[in-house]
Amino acid sequence: MNGMRLTVVLPQRTLLDESDIVQINVDTVAGNWCLLPRRLDCTAALVPGITLYRDATGTEHAVAIDEGVLVKVGDEVTLAVRDALSGVPLGELEHAVAAEFRARAAREAEVNAALARLESGFVRRFADLERG
Repeated sequence: MNGMRLTVVLPQRTLLDESDIVQINVDTVAGNWCLLPRRLDCTAALVPGITLYRDATGTEHAVAIDEGVLVKVGDEVTLAVRDALSGVPLGELEHAVAAEFRARAAREAEVNAALARLESGFVRRFADLERG
């Protein structure tokens, strides 16, 4: 293996585990970084954006990532992020991310509504205890 191994880890699962990667471009709080196989070990805080990586055949792949942390040790590069989306062609990635954000917003609205119902029920029962 001449290249790097790229792993993208989410809180609930490993999204991506690719080997023989020759170049990785990531967006960090310090700007865009280009990682090559012989680069020194490093860590970086990641910002939301598109991470591009090129395999040994020269094929470029894209992963949309949320904020997180990059750790490079030897030939191992790990991105630990809150959320990410891969397997979508770069030209379609923007629409896929927008659809995912809409779905997430809808799920969050449902959770918030359920919490509001629980909270109002708790307050109502507490008030009943105070009166009774």
